[in-house]
Amino acid sequence: MRGILEPSERFSEILFGLIMVLTFTGTLSVTEAGRADVREMLVAALGCNLAWGVVDAVMYVLNAMTMRARGAMLVRTLRATSEDAAAHALISDALPSRLAAVLGPEDFESMRRRLLARPDPPVQHLTRRDLLGALGVFLLVFLSTFPVTIPFMFVNDLHTAMRISNAIALTMLFLLGFFLARHTGGRPIRLGIGMLLLGAALVALTIALGG
Repeated sequence: MRGILEPSERFSEILFGLIMVLTFTGTLSVTEAGRADVREMLVAALGCNLAWGVVDAVMYVLNAMTMRARGAMLVRTLRATSEDAAAHALISDALPSRLAAVLGPEDFESMRRRLLARPDPPVQHLTRRDLLGALGVFLLVFLSTFPVTIPFMFVNDLHTAMRISNAIALTMLFLLGFFLARHTGGRPIRLGIGMLLLGAALVALTIALGG
């Protein structure tokens, strides 16, 4: 999936799935819960992430098709625009602001000519890449459930299972921040700790709001 999903997309989907499952494991009382309660929690956590994995996959496809449609509309609008300044403004709006800020009129004009030289954009259809990306999103959300829930499946003592589950969750949060920092040029240890604290805060907020 590395060639299809951006690192930020992979990061956010794993984080989302992890936070969702922690809202279930975090509400389990080790002093009062029995095996029936654990099974109910596992079914609920797996079912929730399964559902949200499907929702996120559908949203990924819709977003991909929307972005292609906007690109096609940009080319059509450029073909209908005769004023240089207006055409350059259209291209600037479509680019990230930091990139657009360092480009001059000659750069925008070069982009404009290249875009106009391309053939008319094809009719937008669902592509194989869209489906692979959607599958990747679904798997990231759904599979992120298992590392945190596996201890409850195989460890009979609930206190021990909870400790192992929490340790796995904290490790995953730290690693998410660590590898995000390596991708963005930040400080891995600092961002790892920050992501751990942020994840814990988001879980607490979600539970408090009844999520």
